[in-house]
Amino acid sequence: MGWCVYIVKCADGTLYTGATNALAARVAKHNAGRGAKYTRSRRPVVLVWQRRVVDRSRALSLEHAIKGLTRKEKLALLRKRRRTQG
Repeated sequence: MGWCVYIVKCADGTLYTGATNALAARVAKHNAGRGAKYTRSRRPVVLVWQRRVVDRSRALSLEHAIKGLTRKEKLALLRKRRRTQG
C-alpha cells in the first residue's frame, strides 16, 4: 500500500489537505467526526483531489507544500487536475 496526499472539500466550502496510506478509511474517518480536528465541525467532506507518492516522506513534503498554497492556488491545482483527467 502506497501513500497518498489528498484534498477534501468541507461542507462550508473550505479545503483541507492531508496525507495517508489508507485514503478511503481516512475520508470515512473525517466524515465520522474522528478525523482531523479541523474537519470535525465541517462535515461532510468530499474528496476532490489525490496524488499517490512512493513513501511517507514524500507524502508529508507534498502535503506541507500544498498547505502553504493560497486558496486561489489550491483551486487552480484542482482545475488543472480536472483538465488532465477529462
